[in-house]
Order: sequence, then structure tokens, then C-alpha cells
Amino acid sequence: MLGSVFMDLGIAMGLGLLVGLQKERSESPLAGLRTFTLVSLAGAVAALVAAETTPWVIAAGLLSVTALMVTGNAILMKAGGDDAGQTTEAAVLVMYLLGALVVVGPREAAIVCGGTTAMLLHLREELRGWVDRLSDRDVRAIMQFVVISLVILPVLPDQTYDPYDVISPRNVWWMVVLIVGLNLAGYGAFRVMGARAGTALAGVLGGVISSTATTISYARQTKTEPDMGATAVVIVWVASGVVFIRILLEIAAVSPTFLPVAAGPLLLMLSVFAVLSAFVWRSGTTPGESPLKPGNPSELKPAVLFGALYAFVLFVVAAGQELLGDVGLYAAAAVSGLTDVDAITLSTSQLVESGRLPATTGWRLVLIAILSNMVFKLVMAATLGSKEFARKLGGLGVIALVAGAAILFLWS
Repeated sequence: MLGSVFMDLGIAMGLGLLVGLQKERSESPLAGLRTFTLVSLAGAVAALVAAETTPWVIAAGLLSVTALMVTGNAILMKAGGDDAGQTTEAAVLVMYLLGALVVVGPREAAIVCGGTTAMLLHLREELRGWVDRLSDRDVRAIMQFVVISLVILPVLPDQTYDPYDVISPRNVWWMVVLIVGLNLAGYGAFRVMGARAGTALAGVLGGVISSTATTISYARQTKTEPDMGATAVVIVWVASGVVFIRILLEIAAVSPTFLPVAAGPLLLMLSVFAVLSAFVWRSGTTPGESPLKPGNPSELKPAVLFGALYAFVLFVVAAGQELLGDVGLYAAAAVSGLTDVDAITLSTSQLVESGRLPATTGWRLVLIAILSNMVFKLVMAATLGSKEFARKLGGLGVIALVAGAAILFLWS
């Protein structure tokens, strides 16, 4: 018991020292290394005393720390100091409460919050620079994601309303949040890296944002810039390979039990794409201004449309299994995968997680959808791109389709 008390006090002091070190280096006139250490230690002591007396001891300590900050600011202003910000004051109060949280628990949460506080204080200039680089469109995307994930999701009912007992409004919107979050991450990476990314990075970003959109964009560019053909093939092929990583992330988020079964065949397909990417790689090729112009990934209308598509695919897969067996499932996967692989992946993962679909059937549905999407992209390349671009991408696509078919039939 005594050892645990000393450990709590030591952790509280360590967190105070960590945050105080940063403020000491920034030469804060209000609080530095010693002040932050004493404040977090005071929080831990208050919590220990409160455990033996009354919880109001913690509140009294918080009021005392607040009074000290007010007094310190008054003295600083009287001496002609200029400290208009409130970051130090807020950090002092946070560290007092974290000192108390170390004792009250969970201790791990206090440690994480203390480390996060230190990083936020240390990255002051970097965060300001990042915010300055944000456009109104970027801020709008972030705020709309907040609406989608933190405003709409909590109020949706968590019960099913369909005859197959698979469509729950909250579950459907969870999938929307997942996909919009992935798209927002890709959009953010694109904004940070810029349109003039290297060839491989352009392909990776294209795969995160949308491999189909990447194919269409670069196919059109090869029509006007024939010299771009070789680089465009590499970018589109890398983007198509990244789809497998995106799919595995989606499966892991929805059905961790499905992931070990699906990982084998999907990683084998990823290795096929990786080998072919290395084969077509041209050293020193870099794209010019990228034709890929990702829109706002958090727009509410596309989010609602994806939610509707996911619910429809989930219903069709459940109905197909019920009425037509595996034939209906494979047909639904092939059709739904033509333009969007995410919906069938998420719906399949959901059914596998709930025990309504065997995992061995599930990964085959996902792979069929991916191969169907590859066929669609090859058609787009032949329709919109140059003959050279379509020929090279078509050759790669045929190899991938044959490899995918072999995995479908031979993988047990």
C-alpha cells in the first residue's frame, strides 16, 4: 500500500517535471519547472487526503491553485509584464487535476494526458503553422466530419428495422464515419504532400483517396500528355495495390475475427501488385501537377449516399444468402464492386462478425468485388486514356485477374 502511494506521488511529480521542463525552456514568466512539479504533486496529495476525509479537498485545492494563478497574473501585470495568453494558466489547472487523477485512477489515462499536454505545449509554433496553412475548405471538411461523427452518430437508434435483422441506423452510420475518416486522412495527406508528390507517393495517396478516381484522372491526362503514360501506369497500379491495405484496415475495424482469415489471400494479391509495380517502375519518373483533385471528403450528401449504398448492399447480401445461396452472394459482390469496394467489404465484415456468414465465403466476396472493380478501371482506362496507357494497364490487369481467379479457386 505504501509503495503504491509513493509510486503515485512519483508519477505525479514526473508529469509535472515533464510539462514544467517545456515551460521553463520557453521562459514562461508565470510558471516553470518547479511550479508545475509542485502543482501536480499538490493534486496527488489532495487526492490522497480526500480518500481519507472528503472529496471536497480536491475542489478546495483546485480553487487554491486558481487563486495562485490570479495572484501571479496580477503581480505580473503590475510589474509591467505582458502575458496575454491563457495557455500556461490552463496547463497549471490541467496538471493539478492530472496529479489527482494519478491517485484516483485510471493512472494510465493521467500519464497519457500528461504526455499529450507536454506535446501540445512544445508544438506551439508547429500547430500555429499548420493552422495557418489550412484553407476554408479544409476547416469546413474537419467541421463536417465532427458533425458526422460526434453530432449525428450518437442520436441514431441502435436497433434493426429490416426483415433480415441486419440494418441498424447507428451501425450504418458507424460505417459512414469509418469511410469518411479514411477519406479525410487521405485528403489531409494530399494537402500536406502537395500535388507534386513523387511517383510512388502519388500512387499511395491515390489509393487512399480513391483508386477509381485516380485511374480516371490519370487516364484523361494521358490523352493530352502522351509522355505521361509510363508514369501514369505506375501511379494507377500502386493506387490499385494500396486498395488491399485499405480493405484490410476496414476489415480490422469492423471484424477483428475475420481479419486473420481474410489477410492471407488479400496479402497474396497485394504481393502480386507489389511485384508488378516493381516490374513497371521507371527510375526517375515523377508526375507533374497531379490531375487528381479530391473534393471535400466530409460533405454530408456523399456521406448519406454512401450510408444508403452500404445499407442497400448489406440488405442485398443478406437477402441473396437467404434466397439464392452462394450464387446470389457472388453476384451481389461482383455488381456492387464495380464502382465501390468499401460498401461490400464493410457489409461482408459485419455479417461475418455477427456469425451470419462464413469467413471463408466472406473473403471471396471481398476479392470478387476488388476484381470486379479492376475490370471497371480497365474499361475506364481503355475509354478515357491513350492507347499506350490502356495497353500497359490492361496487361497488368489481366495478370492480376488471373492471379485473383487462381486464389479464389485454389485457396482453401
